[in-house]
Amino acid sequence: MIVKELLTKGIAIVVGSAFLAFGINFFLVPNHVLDGGIIGIGLIIHYVWGLETGLTILCCSIPIFFIAWFRYRSYFYNSLHGLLISSFFIDLFYTLRIYHLPMDPAISSIIGGVFVGGGIGLMLRFQTSTGGTDLLAQMIADLLKLNVGFVIFLIDLFVILLGGYLFSAETLILSTLTILMVAMTTMLFTVNRTLES
Repeated sequence: MIVKELLTKGIAIVVGSAFLAFGINFFLVPNHVLDGGIIGIGLIIHYVWGLETGLTILCCSIPIFFIAWFRYRSYFYNSLHGLLISSFFIDLFYTLRIYHLPMDPAISSIIGGVFVGGGIGLMLRFQTSTGGTDLLAQMIADLLKLNVGFVIFLIDLFVILLGGYLFSAETLILSTLTILMVAMTTMLFTVNRTLES
């Protein structure tokens, strides 16, 4: 039974990471669009300095996972594999950006958001994730006695506003479309799990 659960979770991490990486590299990167949270920060650093997005996400997540080791141990174990594999896949799939289909940037942002949200949602459905912003938001919410969903929204908003400031108003609008689609798709993937619990 435990082996079956671990295998199922492992498949969910691999498939979810592939969805996430495909959405980022095939739809978001060619149009300089951002996602929220740590992924968005990784994309901003990639667009500005050309560093690898997955490696940047991994590096930005280290302090958060360091804190998780001491304060949120179960989160650390449930998210570490998702972080490592999704970061690896994001950089592995990077060459997909040159094969992207010419399409309206808004449509590309929406489809990219669906893939990213699908990847995140699939992992959350099997009690794992890519880590990062979720834990940071949890810590801030605990400290300030705020709703964690509201804190995640504020972090995502900060990231896309920063992207809009650094790049353009178009980036801001397209990134807003993306995070809305990510949120909606993630909710669709996790709605049954919420009802079950």
